[in-house]
Amino acid sequence: MPELPEVETIARGVHERVRGDRIVHAWFGGHREPFKTAPAKQAKGLEGRVLLAIHRTGKHIVCELGSVAGKSIQELRQGRKKTPPEFAPPDAQWIVHLGMTGRLLVTTPDAPVAAHTHARLTLASGRELRFVDPRRFGRLEFRALERVTGFTASGAEPLTIQAGEFAALFRGRSLSIKAALLNQNLLTGVGNIYADESLFHAGIRPRRSAGRLTRAELERLRLSLNQVLEHAIRLGGSSVSDYVDAAGVRGFFQLEHCVYLRTGEPCRSCQTPIQRILLAGRGTHFCPKCQR
Repeated sequence: MPELPEVETIARGVHERVRGDRIVHAWFGGHREPFKTAPAKQAKGLEGRVLLAIHRTGKHIVCELGSVAGKSIQELRQGRKKTPPEFAPPDAQWIVHLGMTGRLLVTTPDAPVAAHTHARLTLASGRELRFVDPRRFGRLEFRALERVTGFTASGAEPLTIQAGEFAALFRGRSLSIKAALLNQNLLTGVGNIYADESLFHAGIRPRRSAGRLTRAELERLRLSLNQVLEHAIRLGGSSVSDYVDAAGVRGFFQLEHCVYLRTGEPCRSCQTPIQRILLAGRGTHFCPKCQR
């Protein structure tokens, strides 16, 4: 499943390519699983609206929708590098959850349509925004903001959380620190890859009780988590399965994994073979010497 760096990479790529574009037509497939909002309602809400901004919230991609004050799409695109456009406030959102195999791609209309394409948004610029999901665990939702509140994540944001708030998340918790990192109600966006990698860089064993870690260990973990996530974003995320960015390009961070999926391989720091255990129902990778 795409985690925070992969979702962030896609959101930034889509934002760069389609910000300010207008949706002129929305097509949705016939499988019901990807739709939290009925396809007909999504199409009616999307068509005619402008993509004001695209950003990540947790593991979701949120497209802010509205209109551009006093500017046509042509004027907006011609002047986008000179003067920032004046946007009317968003009045709707299109929310994309990628599930396990979802892709959100910016492409041209003549590009081959992949199997398992569930949504195609035709844009005024001539491009298309497509949602592809072979396993259909992803979800698409439309929200009209005059009737419902905007989308928010359930947990804290790992890239901006401060030391005191981070430590408070784990205080008194008996579950393992690996399980705690995966709990989306505590931290949002962290999954199996980046939990394993961050614990390795912090030198903390994944089985340790979250509530028994010292304040110094938790701060080391917070900094390691931030550094690993930021570095993964710079490298376009980890392509260990189906993940590609908004242009269909694979990420590179998997080439720098220290423990994840490296069972039996030598630790990059001490040469001890990496071990794998099952923890919180997930395969968990760690170095028995570097992590204590």
